[in-house]
Amino acid sequence: MFKDIIEKVEKMSVVELHELVKALEERFGVSANTVAVAGPATASSVEEEKDSFNVVLASAGEQKIAVMKIVKEVLGLGLKDAKDLVDGAPANLKEGMKKVEAEELKKKIEEAGGKVELK
Repeated sequence: MFKDIIEKVEKMSVVELHELVKALEERFGVSANTVAVAGPATASSVEEEKDSFNVVLASAGEQKIAVMKIVKEVLGLGLKDAKDLVDGAPANLKEGMKKVEAEELKKKIEEAGGKVELK
């Protein structure tokens, strides 16, 4: 299965190999340099390096109205949109948040009775 791929790579020039590596890095969101130097990443090292988080409402819990109020306030939604979002859990609330902000939002929603995941 890989034999054909390896044969094609062997026939490539240095420039073509460089372009292939760049294309793979862009396609999969990785860096060949990081992997080669750092070796395999553990879950804790990936989490430490991560600088943006998606806040996902896993469930509204038993206090759905309190969670809706927080979602409405934080996201600037109307009541119906906030209700639809909470009813549709699991649902992304905000994407690309800094860690501190994401943890604050998570804390607010969990204090209101909801369950949140940071991804």
